[in-house]
Amino acid sequence: MRAQLLAKSFLFRGLEPALLERVARLCLPKKLGVGETLFWEDEPADALYGVARGLIRIWVHGPDGRELTLNLMETGDFFGEIALLDGLPRTASASALADTEMLSVPRAAFLELMKQEPKLALHIIELLCERLRHNTDRIRDAAFLDLGARLAKTLEALAAGHGEEGPDGILITAKLNQSELAQLLGVTREAVNKQLKQFTQDGLIATKGSRILVRDAAALSARGKIKEESA
Repeated sequence: MRAQLLAKSFLFRGLEPALLERVARLCLPKKLGVGETLFWEDEPADALYGVARGLIRIWVHGPDGRELTLNLMETGDFFGEIALLDGLPRTASASALADTEMLSVPRAAFLELMKQEPKLALHIIELLCERLRHNTDRIRDAAFLDLGARLAKTLEALAAGHGEEGPDGILITAKLNQSELAQLLGVTREAVNKQLKQFTQDGLIATKGSRILVRDAAALSARGKIKEESA
């Protein structure tokens, strides 16, 4: 099962089965309850982590105590590679937004395997390049897309990774409240609330308790491509 998860991840897919098995043997199981913190910003890095099931929020906090969500890690995602490679403290904190099952790869063992296997080192380089491209896309979206478009893209991604299809649409099972969505988008909760109400009026989404139901996935996807009028 561990090798299968590794094979589906960006970091390890494409590696020959024998090497995947070597990495899998290094993996240690770890579980987090919803709201539990995996590691804190500025802590020493001791492992690389992968999500086997669940959802992890990567975040930082400012001098005034406010939090900014940098990324959401879903099933198959591996993270923590920056501090793992350079040996410096963690650049962000990681917490579980759902009950989460994880794989942990100890730093010393992973670095030793990278020295022995150049293909694995190349995969790490590719992962870092992918992270850079993703961050560039987010900066571009923040500059050229309005909040509605950015929120639509976020909901579309959540529906793809944590959605259950039903007769009325796609129910996002990840328990993200409006404050957490606001942190991910770098705006206020009030702004997110206003935009969600607009999406509801437009028939794009509906709420089912504390969760969001995507009623019109095609229209939501189209909304995610609308640029800010002043751009």
